Amino acid sequence: MLNPQYLTSTDAGFWAQLKKLLAWDAQAEDEILNTVRDMLRAVSKSGDAAVLEYTNRFDRRDVQDIAELEIPPARLQQALDNLPAEQRQALELSAQRVRAYHQHQKQESWRYTEADGTVLGQQITPLDKVGLYVPGGKAAYPSSVLMNAIPAKVAGVAEIIMVVPAPDSHLNELVLAAAAIAEVDKVFTIGGAQAVAALAYGTETVPQVDKIVGPGNIFVATAKSMVFGTVGIDMIAGPSEILVICDGKTDPDWIAMDLFSQAEHDELAQSILISPDAAFLEQVKTSMNRLLENMPRAEIIKTAINDRGALIHVKDWDEAAEVCNHIAPEHLELSIADPEALLPKIRHAGAIFMGRYTAEALGDYCAGPNHVLPTSRSARFSSPLGVYDFQKRSSLIYCSADGASELGKTASVLAHGEGLTAHARSAEYRIKE
Repeated sequence: MLNPQYLTSTDAGFWAQLKKLLAWDAQAEDEILNTVRDMLRAVSKSGDAAVLEYTNRFDRRDVQDIAELEIPPARLQQALDNLPAEQRQALELSAQRVRAYHQHQKQESWRYTEADGTVLGQQITPLDKVGLYVPGGKAAYPSSVLMNAIPAKVAGVAEIIMVVPAPDSHLNELVLAAAAIAEVDKVFTIGGAQAVAALAYGTETVPQVDKIVGPGNIFVATAKSMVFGTVGIDMIAGPSEILVICDGKTDPDWIAMDLFSQAEHDELAQSILISPDAAFLEQVKTSMNRLLENMPRAEIIKTAINDRGALIHVKDWDEAAEVCNHIAPEHLELSIADPEALLPKIRHAGAIFMGRYTAEALGDYCAGPNHVLPTSRSARFSSPLGVYDFQKRSSLIYCSADGASELGKTASVLAHGEGLTAHARSAEYRIKE
């Protein structure tokens, strides 16, 4: 039986209860930290040899040459060509919508000229190489390929290197087909911390990249955190989350299934429903218990809902917004009659799904916006993955003789104030007599 926590915002201990509900420890255990650290060192030192050794050991393979781990472009195209028509059409439509949305995010260089001829501006350039980690084996995440690779391509990234584990030499055709559609440049069948290390440090075969993106297990997440600084990373993602704010007028079965849509990811996923209608909260709970028995991942859903799920009764919409902003959810559904009215009060959320008909699942696959979103309350300071994550900004400064003279006077004063004489004199040399 499903029995999510029931919280009432007017209770004296509400905020303490909410804090406890949201708590999640992202720290890896010492054993994992030590294992990953050793793997990173080995790949950094031994390159291809270490990657081969770890791949054969952890993925139960018998590969003698790392060249065997690279999938040629023709094999990716073959996977796409052999897909059932319905699957290919769905992938291509999703890619088209993701690409169209992200085209709007592309930033352009700009500059302006001051009266004395000084020019200031910003130059936008794409990253050179990006590494994309894709979970593999029995799991199939073609949507992850599209969501990570397409914004990089829109940004103008010259080369995308994808890594995907192939345990027991199993390849997922949907993932390979998605790589073809997204125009991934190279694909290697390696995974785990060794794949992150290969991308971060480079080997004789695997190119070193500038940034690593994409989801993975605790070993992958730990490795990404450890190589940050050598390369950029997208984020360290926590468990999946959904928060639904409902006025009690949406079909309870719809809301129940929306909550299930994230709970089925894993046992640590979090599904929360907020409503000022106490009777509706009970209706949704009844729906969840009735619908659970027909869910293939029922045990995972049950654990997630009972351990980290919640039904929260609030007194009004202002309070609903306040609780929402504190939670700062990855996914937020505003399943209410007038979502536009509540929207200005929402400050923290990764993606906002507006109206009764906008299921979060649409955003996971084909709506267009990116499904790589901040989790674990990091929507307070982070944004969805986008084109801007694959572009760099360089400041442009060009001083005319007059501009250098005038700015030099100010720089001289401030440099002397900081005790940096060479700074001051460097500026003073350009001051006109």
